[in-house]
Amino acid sequence: MEKESSRNGDVKIDIPSPRDEPRFPQERWKTALAFIIMCFNFVLTLISLSLVHEKVPDRKTYKPLPDVILDNLPAYDWALNVSEYIIIFCMNTCMIAMIFHKHRFIVFRRIFLIMSLLYMYRAITMYVTVLPLSSMTYVCSPKSDYISPQLIIKRVLHLMSGFGLSVNGKHTYCGDFIYSGHTVILVFSYLIISEYTPKQIYLVRFVHWVYFLLAMIGVIMLQLSHGHYTVDVIIAYYVTTRIFYIYHTLANNSNLKQFSSNNLLSRLWSFSLFLYFEGNVGGPLPKQFDWPLPWPRRWQSKGNRAS
Repeated sequence: MEKESSRNGDVKIDIPSPRDEPRFPQERWKTALAFIIMCFNFVLTLISLSLVHEKVPDRKTYKPLPDVILDNLPAYDWALNVSEYIIIFCMNTCMIAMIFHKHRFIVFRRIFLIMSLLYMYRAITMYVTVLPLSSMTYVCSPKSDYISPQLIIKRVLHLMSGFGLSVNGKHTYCGDFIYSGHTVILVFSYLIISEYTPKQIYLVRFVHWVYFLLAMIGVIMLQLSHGHYTVDVIIAYYVTTRIFYIYHTLANNSNLKQFSSNNLLSRLWSFSLFLYFEGNVGGPLPKQFDWPLPWPRRWQSKGNRAS
């Protein structure tokens, strides 16, 4: 703060302008809330599967539905394990990469919210329409004569212990069709990597192609195992990409973050929720990375401005 004397004896005081608010506030509490919402919808999906398991038609009586791909491919049970190992790799490496993103709390908040929507819709779709099993060899747990809250809780905890994957030996409940959760994770991992890492760096661009190919191989392995009907895969791809693209279109354009008769996206039921979580984000996130821990100092960087 400086003082200057003018000729007429007045004193001029220069007050520094207030510091501008950051365009990308961390808002960690919102990220924590988004995580809680995702966990709730994940549990909701497991509850839905626990109930649907009792409604699945007996495959001795009801054969798999006609499917243009599955009808022309023999079932390879080992292919499902390959698909799930790819899922584990893509999901874990993707999350590790996002930890190093400079705006990691915003990125994870978006991941949690989008996954919340995907889990919620999947819980509804698998419950309202139950399809016959697509595989004649997949091992399903015996059905129960009586459904009780205790049984549902036991099944949910059993599924949670294996993160919903068959390769862990914990996913033995059947009927989770429409739509494919495996396809959701494979596609979503690729979308995250392609959205939040720079394309100008050749090595990173190569990583994008690796994730794309892994997603393709994972889906092919899923089909080879007869783990899902083809329509499950198509719906999963469509729903995942539409939600991802709509969310990021809204997040990257400030003029769309308002209710308007011309903004038809503001008619979405989730738009108010979106505004709460994204209202303070000033635009597209720079593709910058830094060291996430306060130590050691020498590893901290000011961000890779390769956006």
